[in-house]
Parts: sequence; C-alpha cells; structure tokens
Amino acid sequence: MKKTITLIAIALMMLAAAPGLSAQSRGALRINEVMVVNDSSLVDEYGRAHAWIELFNANYAPLEISSVFLTNDSTNKRKYPVPLGDVNTDIPKRQHVVFFADGEPNRGTFHTNFTLVPGQDNWIGVYDADGLTLIDEVTVPASLLPNQSWARTEDGAGEWAVRTGGQNDYITPSSANVIKDTNRKIEEFAKRDENGFGMTLMAMCIVFSALLLLCLCFYGIGKIGAAISKVRKFRAHGVERDTVPDELSAHDSGEEIAAIVMALHEHLNTHDAESTVLTINKVKRAYSPWSSKIYSLREVPEHRRGK
Repeated sequence: MKKTITLIAIALMMLAAAPGLSAQSRGALRINEVMVVNDSSLVDEYGRAHAWIELFNANYAPLEISSVFLTNDSTNKRKYPVPLGDVNTDIPKRQHVVFFADGEPNRGTFHTNFTLVPGQDNWIGVYDADGLTLIDEVTVPASLLPNQSWARTEDGAGEWAVRTGGQNDYITPSSANVIKDTNRKIEEFAKRDENGFGMTLMAMCIVFSALLLLCLCFYGIGKIGAAISKVRKFRAHGVERDTVPDELSAHDSGEEIAAIVMALHEHLNTHDAESTVLTINKVKRAYSPWSSKIYSLREVPEHRRGK
C-alpha cells in the first residue's frame, strides 16, 4: 500500500513539473534580429564583417542549443547543425547569441555554411535536433538596406520592423532589442509622491507589520511550548491530562507560593535559590571526634576543704 501511494505521489509531482519542463525547452528559442548586408555594424573574431543572425533564449533558465539546425532553405532543414562540445552554445537565461552567415563553418561554431543574399527575400528557419520540428522562422524582406536590421520590437516577441541604427532605432546584436535607461514605474511613483511621504508611510507599515507578525509567532511558539511541557510533565508522573482536574492542573497563585515559602523559612530554615522555583538545600554536618570541642578540654579537679 505504501509503495502504491509513493508511486502515485511521484506521478503527480511529475505531472505538476511537466509545464515547467516544457517552458524551459528549445521551443523558447527565437530568431531575434537579422542583418543581411553588414558593412560596419559587427565584426567576427577575425575582424571581418558578415551577415549575422541573432538568436534569443526566451526561457528563464539556461538553454543548450547544440545539435539544433539553422537553414535558409526550407527544403533542406538540416543545412547547418550547431556543433556539439562548445560551451558557448549554452545560452544563459534571457540572453542572446549571434551566428555569422558567411558560408565558412570551418572558422568556428558560430559561422554557418550558408550566406544571405542581398536584394531578395531571405527565409531563415531554426529546427530542433530531430530535424523535423520547426522552432522559429522569419522572412527578411528584400527592401532591407545595407547596415539595416530586421528585428523584433521586443526580445523574443512582438512585431518585426526595420532598424536603421538611429538614436531611437538601435541595432543591437548580442544585446536587448529594447534598451532601457529609465524605469517607468519609478518615474510615475516619483511624480505621485514628490516629497516621499508615501514611501515613508509604506516603509513604516511594512516594518511594523513584520514586527507584529514576529510577535504573534513568538507568542504562539511560547504557548505551544508551554502546552507541550505540561503534557510531558503529566506523562512523567504517569498521569493522563484528561484525568487531571482543572484546579490541580492550574498554576498556584502568588499568595499560595508566598505562604509556603514563609512557612518553610520559619520552621525549616530553607530559602529560595531562584524565583518561582522552590528549593530546599540539605546542609551536611560532618561529625568527627577529633574536631569535637568536648574532647579538647580537660576536666578541672574539684578541691574540697576540710572542715
């Protein structure tokens, strides 16, 4: 029975984790930005400028892309397989990687065996390791001018648009398509709370709420500890809690404790060593004839006068 329950629990956990696993799959790999004619935008590790294709990992976890296929021919889905064994094919979460479409795969992992043709539509596809599952595709228009890119409005999402490299129209290989230099939410909050009173009040509420929660937790822990201690005390004496009358299980009042202490002090010469804890110290008196005073005195002879 226990084995059956364990197997059911494992199955439920696997089902619960399945959406998360699919969310971190290669299905989140996206073609993010493409430049067909590159004269001065980006150069490779050899200092040469080529057409480039930027891929984006839309997952919130690292993504290994080795063994996927890049192609510019829909009839040849396995045209360029991304090689195995390169640590740079492990893309961090929400990050980018650039492939140069220079037709020179012998120059490294990120150099494809095909090129992009200026002046005509260029179709680009990304296929999974099986060579059949299409992950993402894009058609770059023939009207794209040199040093212009065809990019998404947002990383991994949004519409496609031409980017010219102007002040508000950045070309961003290996970087986010939207460069944020300000935080819109912070700016709106600053407009609504110019003097900072709202922020101060919010901070104080958070702090005092946390302190109140801690006090309640400590109070509850103390009550639970006291109840457990009382139960253990009854068990140690072989008494069940349900059989003890309420007047016996209740704590003695302060007047009763004071009367007991005074009685013991007056009649038995005992005292308290700690507060609320009654202690009776037994005094040890060691007797030895060698230290007794009665043996250290000589008897004085009695002189009698004759009559």
